[in-house]
Amino acid sequence: MLRFLSAFITFAFFVSHANAVDVSELTNAEASSGLKAALIQGAGKAVSELSKTDGFLGNSEVKIPLPDALKRTEKAMRMFGMGKQADELILKMNRAAEAAVPEAKVLLVDSAKKMTVADAKAILTGGEDAATQYFKKTTSTQMAEKFLPIVTKATENVQLAQQYNKYAEIGSQYGLVKKEQVNLEQYVTQKTLDGVYLMMAKEEAAIRKDPIGQSSALLKKVFGALAN
Repeated sequence: MLRFLSAFITFAFFVSHANAVDVSELTNAEASSGLKAALIQGAGKAVSELSKTDGFLGNSEVKIPLPDALKRTEKAMRMFGMGKQADELILKMNRAAEAAVPEAKVLLVDSAKKMTVADAKAILTGGEDAATQYFKKTTSTQMAEKFLPIVTKATENVQLAQQYNKYAEIGSQYGLVKKEQVNLEQYVTQKTLDGVYLMMAKEEAAIRKDPIGQSSALLKKVFGALAN
C-alpha cells in the first residue's frame, strides 16, 4: 500500500511550514491549499486501490466475509454440497464492494474542497487518523446511499442472498441475527464503507509515522517534526 503514500507528497509542501511556525500562525491560504490538494489525491489513490479487481476479495484486511449467521453454518453447508453457493455469495459481495467504491471519489473530493481552515488545522495537529475521521463524519451517509443500489444490483440474482434475507429477519426476532446483518445488501454496504475508511486510516497513520520508509527525507522530516 505504499503507492498510496506517494499521493501525499504535496501535503509535505504545506506541512513543512510547521517546522518554522506554530500551527496557529498558518495563514488561511496555507491551511486551505496544500492540504486539500493532498487529501484529494490521496482519496483518489485509495479508491483506485480498492476498486480494482480483487481490491476487496484479495485483501484480507477488507475482504467481506459471510454474515455471522451464515458463517456459523458454513462448514455444514460445505458438507452438504452447498460450498459453491457460499463461494458465489462471498465473490458477489466483494465484487459488489469493488464496483461501488468508485462512487466514493466524488464525495471525498467534494468534502475536501469544503474543508474549512479550522478543519485543516485540526487534521494537521490531530491524531493518526484525523483526516480519515473528518471524511467519515462528512461522507459516510451519502456514501452509503451511493453504494446501496450498486450492491443490491450485484447480489439480486444470488439465490443464497435472497434466502438469507428471507430468514434473517425471522432470526433477528430471536436474537440469532445481529440487527446490522438482517439485510445482506445493507451489511455489504457497511462493510464497503468500513473498508474504505480502514485503508485511509492505515495509510494516513503510516505517512505520519514513517513516510515511505526511508525514501523521502523531506516527508520524514516534516511529519517527524509534527510528532515531536
